[in-house]
Amino acid sequence: MTKKIIIFSGEPNSINSEIIFKSWRKLNSSIKKKIYFISNFDLLSDQFKKLKYSIDLVKVNNFEKSSVSDNKLKVINVNLNFKNSFAVKDKDTTNYVLNSLNLMHKFALRKDVKGVINCPINKHNLKKKKIGVTEFLANKCKIKNDAEVMLLRNKYLSVCPVTTHIDVKDIKKKLKSKLIIKKINTISNWYKKNLKKKPSFGILGLNPHNAELRPASEEKLVIIPTIKKLKHNGINVQGPLVADTLFIDEYKKFDIIVGMYHDQVITPFKTIFKFDAINVTLGLKYLRTSPDHGTAIKLIGKNKANPNSLVECIKFINNSNK
Repeated sequence: MTKKIIIFSGEPNSINSEIIFKSWRKLNSSIKKKIYFISNFDLLSDQFKKLKYSIDLVKVNNFEKSSVSDNKLKVINVNLNFKNSFAVKDKDTTNYVLNSLNLMHKFALRKDVKGVINCPINKHNLKKKKIGVTEFLANKCKIKNDAEVMLLRNKYLSVCPVTTHIDVKDIKKKLKSKLIIKKINTISNWYKKNLKKKPSFGILGLNPHNAELRPASEEKLVIIPTIKKLKHNGINVQGPLVADTLFIDEYKKFDIIVGMYHDQVITPFKTIFKFDAINVTLGLKYLRTSPDHGTAIKLIGKNKANPNSLVECIKFINNSNK
């Protein structure tokens, strides 16, 4: 049985149609035949036309008995009302994104699906404030207590924020030893199963200069005791490391850098590696990835969008052991 790769085309008001087209040209036929896009057929057709991209699209109901040519881009249609395909109204976009993500989740649970990818979306379309696709899918999978893991990675390094899409003022309330241990164990088990290696972790502190290790600091009360527990359990971990110098050179000693909040590790990671990275969600009931960039509305129609992250997402799922 050839397992399928499902890709949701993401935010309508974005560069997604450009990166989809550019990625499609880089793939060979053996990979193309596995791919099915969740999108609005008319929207994607109109956007390709406006961008002057020549590509064969075909609408399919599902992928159970598809006999479509390998080189045709197969679209499972989701309804969407629009007049201008690059200026879809917010209310229409919200319903479309939610319906598409729900359909992607439904397909992802099937045994004949290898993994799913969502192209970038505007998080406002998830209705709930302070939530990203990572948390949305974790809720769909009924995963509790923030047990899912956001892992940004390439062949050189992975980074993981313990807390993800929350305001800075809420980080301290969320930061618990149990949460840190759960996420590091999830990553460690995934590395052992999929990459056949025992990974090394560098753990950052929360505060500037690790709060000089003051007695009442999060470093002293939470992070250092957690590192001791992890070491006792056989995890290869060092820390707390200092965030303002780690990414100069020291990060190269580790397989994974774990930070306490979103921008602490993701900002330097993107600065160093730019588009050479993918976002992988661990802990779900299935394999999910997404490109490591946003909707980039300022680049729409300029033919400047870089497709490499989407290409790497596709290759990652295609080469996975699932």
